[in-house]
Amino acid sequence: MTTAAVDTKPFSPFEWMLALRYLRARRKEGFISVLAGFSFLGILLGVFTLITVMAVMNGFRKELFNKILGLNGHVVVNKLGGSGDFDNYQQIARLLAAVPGVKHALPLIEGQVMASTPVQALGGIVRGLSEEGIKSLPLIAGNVRFGTLDGFDAQEGIAIGTRLANALRVNVGDMITLVSPRGATTPFGTAPRIKPYKVIAVFEMGMSEYDRSMIFMPLGHAQRFFGKGDAVDVLEVVVDDPENIGPQVAAMRQIGGSSLHFSDWRQRNESFFTVLEVERNMMFIILSVIVLVAAFNIISGLMMLVKDKGRDIGILRTMGATKGAIMRVFLITGASIGVVGTLAGAFLGILFCLKIDEIRQFVAWMTNTQLFNPEIYYLTRLPADINPRTTAVIIIMALALSVLATLYPSYRASRLDPVEALRYE
Repeated sequence: MTTAAVDTKPFSPFEWMLALRYLRARRKEGFISVLAGFSFLGILLGVFTLITVMAVMNGFRKELFNKILGLNGHVVVNKLGGSGDFDNYQQIARLLAAVPGVKHALPLIEGQVMASTPVQALGGIVRGLSEEGIKSLPLIAGNVRFGTLDGFDAQEGIAIGTRLANALRVNVGDMITLVSPRGATTPFGTAPRIKPYKVIAVFEMGMSEYDRSMIFMPLGHAQRFFGKGDAVDVLEVVVDDPENIGPQVAAMRQIGGSSLHFSDWRQRNESFFTVLEVERNMMFIILSVIVLVAAFNIISGLMMLVKDKGRDIGILRTMGATKGAIMRVFLITGASIGVVGTLAGAFLGILFCLKIDEIRQFVAWMTNTQLFNPEIYYLTRLPADINPRTTAVIIIMALALSVLATLYPSYRASRLDPVEALRYE
């Protein structure tokens, strides 16, 4: 009389003991252990690379988003018809600022100039803002390196970026001559307007393009310099939630009617942020292949382990081990590689992202090269923003692939006939 095999409790200590025993290297099973090691490294590197690259892509988007929207308004309001200048901008600004969700509406004058000193001449962009307006922009007011913006309206001076100051070789208190092509009209044509201004503040926004070209001037002086009278070029509106700007734009259009044109940040930067999003998604898909390849390594390693352990499986089956127990043993063996590799890769990826700029500086010092040129990448530091949702998706995907990769080899092991396995032993 034979006794029916009684299945042990799922994932019992007996199954864990066998699974971990199979993971330990023995001399005659060295090749299988090497495959397991490569599978572990593949999962680790895949998760590490995915987390790092996605964090850097998120960091780039966040930094560029903050820099672009920190300087420019979320909604730009232009006046249609005539000269296009606002002569009643103060009234319109008050109405727009009263819209729920709107922080403030800033009157602005903008024009291109040539900034020159005895040693250098460079092109720049003048933005005329009131003291209240420039102090409401944290990207400027919070990054003044030299000088001060206090009393900005009363001073006949300008604020410039650090890169422009270095290029012109000036500091606070020095003079810069601004030349505007939009000058007075004479019988001989348009004469450029030339006027010297004192540097009263030097700022560093952290975006090389802005630090090299932006010049801030008091609104009243900008009106006189560009011959605007009492008018401004545009109104820039700043809202509380730029990601959900639709309701505010709709409400402002009702106030402005057909005489005003509204352009939000999504329309002005649509192609730029769309490219970033497409690149981010494509990088995620391409780098996910690394994890997929590592999962295939787990499959091949487990298949060879099942073939090598055929005699052991046959003995276990004759001793009463059920098909389910055998399947779980090999499932634990393969899944352990994926789970440990995923967790190790996630830990290293997060740690790398937290110290990424220090690592960049160290590598640049070791190799004596510039790894992150601000002139090319616009930003002065390598950004990395660890998004919890994206990181969780990467970890869950790697864990799922690791477990799925073990199912077929584990199933093959459980279906092995003990008679055939022991026939020639």
